[in-house]
Amino acid sequence: MEQPETTHFGYQKVAAAEKAHKVASVFDSVADKYDLMNDLMSLGVHRVWKRFAISLSGVRAGEKVLDLAGGTGDLSSRLLPLVGPGGLVVLSDINASMLNEGRRRLVDQGAVGNISYARADAERLPFPDNTFDCIIIAFGLRNVTYKERALAAMCAALKPGGRVVILEFSHPVLPGLKPVYDLYSFSVLPILGKLIAKDADSYRYLAESIRMHPTQEALLEMMEIAGFERCQYFNLTGGIVTVHRGYKF
Repeated sequence: MEQPETTHFGYQKVAAAEKAHKVASVFDSVADKYDLMNDLMSLGVHRVWKRFAISLSGVRAGEKVLDLAGGTGDLSSRLLPLVGPGGLVVLSDINASMLNEGRRRLVDQGAVGNISYARADAERLPFPDNTFDCIIIAFGLRNVTYKERALAAMCAALKPGGRVVILEFSHPVLPGLKPVYDLYSFSVLPILGKLIAKDADSYRYLAESIRMHPTQEALLEMMEIAGFERCQYFNLTGGIVTVHRGYKF
């Protein structure tokens, strides 16, 4: 399928070739404050969302898991005890600043042996087909230029019987939540970004990128087109965040 020459960076329309560079600039800017901002923005609820996503992953001892767009390694640190010494977690991110921060934190936590690192583009994963038992991506898919390519690459990299878990901001479904959420996103988030990360623009992009992300049903259909089966999703916090899961057979 021919891909469009332009795409959205937040609400801006940009050349498709430029989006990855612009997204990289965002994460270069906020890497060292990323986890602190997550705690402040969500009042710590992002930890509950991540625990739920990991519980849906069904990761077991001895499995090989790809933490895609894993950034600062927050999910990897939770996955390592699950795979145990006989398993492997691969922390990957396209952004060097985020990946370096994740490696530093995991090393500080004493993670060795069952962890490896890869700078990887989600659209062109540098792994052989049928490599992983599980791929999990948290708050990364909306930043990918061609989400269809990324989903197809994930499906190819999974073993038969493997599963993908996608944790991502989504679209509120709870009546009355949307106007409150919009007010918070466009008024409070940039102020927090300016005060804590010294970067209001990156958190304005965050709010805009969420609105441009596919709806729950649209992403479910994209997963099925990419080859996943038994796809389903779970709305959290009134649909502000959604976990999608699918299997490769």
